[in-house]
This record gives sequence, C-alpha cells and structure tokens, in this order.
Amino acid sequence: MEHKPSPRIFIHGLDSSNQGTKARFFRERFPDMIIPNFPGSLEERMEKLQTELEGKSDIILVGSSFGGLMATLFAMEQEDRVKRMVLLAPALLMMDQTPYEPRPVSVPVWIYHGTDDELLPADETGRWAERWFKELKFQLVKDDHMLHKTFQEIPWHELLS
Repeated sequence: MEHKPSPRIFIHGLDSSNQGTKARFFRERFPDMIIPNFPGSLEERMEKLQTELEGKSDIILVGSSFGGLMATLFAMEQEDRVKRMVLLAPALLMMDQTPYEPRPVSVPVWIYHGTDDELLPADETGRWAERWFKELKFQLVKDDHMLHKTFQEIPWHELLS
C-alpha cells in the first residue's frame, strides 16, 4: 500500500496574498502544497478554506498571522480532520472579535513568534495558546512579526512531513 502524504495548506496573513515571500518559499520547496489566495472578510476567507479542504483529512495547516487565526478556527471546528498546525505569529488575540466559539484543540501545534513583534505581542499570544492548545510547542525567536530573519531556519521538512 502506497503512503499518501498529508495534504498541506499555507494560509497567508491579512494584508498578504499567495504571491508573498512565504507563499513563494513553500511553492518552491513543497510543490504539492495548497497555496490559495484568501481575499475578503473572515467569513469569506473561512468559506474559501472550507472549499479548498473539502474531502481532505490528516491536514497539516500552516498559518501566518491572520492565517494562523484562520487555521485555529478551522481546527476548532474540524479537529478530527487536522494532523497538526504550524502557526507563525498567529493573530490569536483577534479570536474574541470573531463570531466563533473558542474550544480546546488537541492536535500538535507549533508556534513561532518573534520577540520583537510590533503587531502582536508574543506574551499575549503565548497566554492565549497555552489556554487553548493541549499539545503546544511555543518557539520564541529573535525576530519581527514577519519572521524575516528566522522563517527559513524553521525545520519545515520535519514539520510538513
């Protein structure tokens, strides 16, 4: 029996697109990764995410900033379909501004967050994450919100296999 790799999706941030630096990085190194564009409101973006992942399970979600919030919302609603999440400076503190009801998530979650993040304070993200993620690895890195210096050093092949 042939092993089918887990579907992997990259969810970009609020003011980014599927043409940004991170999306290009993943497209070059992981050609089978799903890298859609998410325009519009949170509701429109979540609808598109649902459509992209329809019929898929054992999913690896990679979310950057607002995309990290989206990945979290997806996992909270459909945890049984998610294998793991890798969140890059996720906008978790926006959770209370969404119509979604937060609930604990048991899938493994890796968070990479810059200590010099000027947009989302790492300590607040950490507090939120510890509350809702049962299996959390929180990595503080000396970097900004975009993780310009450390993004490529993340062990992607390990996390996405």
